[in-house]
Amino acid sequence: MTLHLSIFLWLPAALGVLGLFLPGKAARLLAALGALGALGYAITAVVDYDRDQGGLQYVTDRTWISELGIHYKLGLDGLNLFLVLLTTVLFLAAVLWSMRKPIEREQHYWLHMGIGQSAVLGALMAQDLALFVAFFDLMLIPFFFLTAGWSTAENRIPAVMKLVIYTLVGSLLMLVAAIATAVLSKDAAGGELTFVLSDLAQTQLGEGTQNWIFLCFAAAFLVKMPAFPVHGWMPDGYRAMPLPVLAVFSGVLSKVAAYGFLRIVTPLFPDAAVNFQTLMLLIALASILYGSALAFTTTDTRLILGYSSLAQLGFILLGVFALNPQGAQGAILQSVNHGLVVAPAFFLVALASERAGGSEDIRDMGGLAFRAPVMATVFLIVALANLAMPGSANFVGEFFILLGVFKAKLVIACIAFAGVALASVYSLRLFIRVMHNRTGADTDSREMTVRDGLVLVPLILAIVALAFYPQLALQKGEKDVTGAVATAFERSDADEFAKQSASGEGAEDPTQAANAPRPQSGGSGQIVIDPNTGQPVDPNTGQPIDPSTGQPVSPAQEPTP
Repeated sequence: MTLHLSIFLWLPAALGVLGLFLPGKAARLLAALGALGALGYAITAVVDYDRDQGGLQYVTDRTWISELGIHYKLGLDGLNLFLVLLTTVLFLAAVLWSMRKPIEREQHYWLHMGIGQSAVLGALMAQDLALFVAFFDLMLIPFFFLTAGWSTAENRIPAVMKLVIYTLVGSLLMLVAAIATAVLSKDAAGGELTFVLSDLAQTQLGEGTQNWIFLCFAAAFLVKMPAFPVHGWMPDGYRAMPLPVLAVFSGVLSKVAAYGFLRIVTPLFPDAAVNFQTLMLLIALASILYGSALAFTTTDTRLILGYSSLAQLGFILLGVFALNPQGAQGAILQSVNHGLVVAPAFFLVALASERAGGSEDIRDMGGLAFRAPVMATVFLIVALANLAMPGSANFVGEFFILLGVFKAKLVIACIAFAGVALASVYSLRLFIRVMHNRTGADTDSREMTVRDGLVLVPLILAIVALAFYPQLALQKGEKDVTGAVATAFERSDADEFAKQSASGEGAEDPTQAANAPRPQSGGSGQIVIDPNTGQPVDPNTGQPIDPSTGQPVSPAQEPTP
């Protein structure tokens, strides 16, 4: 099947622009059609994607700026396939949720939502480094206007300015790193200047060069996720954004940063990824512990979800820098899981706030389950998924991540297990304080409406479906996710062997493992076959032997079969 990714990419933005010239109701309908059409494209791509073939499919490749070697290249593979699907699901949910109440200047609101969705899709599907940087920076612009123009928070302007300053610094560093990567790769290979990722991957830069470029990309991605300690914009930003906007920002935009590590950093700079592996794992571990601690001490529901997201993104970062297939697969699966969980959680916070006199503080809530059993059930499913209850897809994702880290850095994996226990504390605390306990003074317990259910129930069904069959994401992405960390994994193994050899410990050289003699059982006992000659040899001396007697034979003598 042929899928035109350009139509998929620009459909939401194009309909948003068209709606700018139409009445409010027509603009609202076009925004919903754009989000729904993008979802249809994403579902078709997931169903049609050939996992056996793997690699980029439905590729669009056009030269954009020939003098600079910049291409308009888009593609889908196992690395971005389900993140693209997640993006379309959450943006459609946010559009439908925004329709619950009247919106001032709604044509402009839908325009920014459409541009935001197209920018995120562009960043995920871009296969050219310059194109990725352009979409990565474009993502922030519509969210700036959505927060500044439609937030009711008093500190919305300072909050969004802080977000812009943080991310702008990271984006400038990433721009420098992207240009340096292309120019230095051209000098090393002696070819033409190019920003196409598949071309850049053919040239390995020097280790020192990789190190400083890695740090520039890491700074940009860590700020956008965010991760500790570059999360300073997050508390004010999360309090200022409108809740539908915050749902897609937390559920999708933060995942683009984590995805960037696997799409760009580990394939292009594998030596640097190995060199800074421990540092990145420590940052991830600090994010888990710090985010978990603040999530169960704050009383602001937005910040409870914000700090819990900080902790969950720490787990995703752990998986990426385990630098092995298990960790990388867990990181992608957990990215999808977290997006599916955090978006309905923010929508439920909005419902709880409406029933608590407009307050978003858990001290003003309580007893909402009394006359809202369906809402309480939905909230409980989200809470259990967030704490990675066994049987949920979140459990599978965290299991893969911790398994990968266990193989890479045992001590860090053991400490990270504390984050799993802490997740149960802040998730259940949020659920109990909102839905149970004593009824708040201004609390009005009532069931959610059918319109609310039309948004929430499909998201809950997606959580349950992925819990029953996480193999769908794991199997379709296995080849490409494993390939993203393959070189770094090999370098990491070789580095570990060198360290063990230097310390005098026994270790098997991974580069010679394939050429080692292969033991086979039979005859008088164990036989070792020399892979070069195909003849049985003595495992201690390497001399040819007769397999029937185990006695040495001359090289010219044909051994008894």
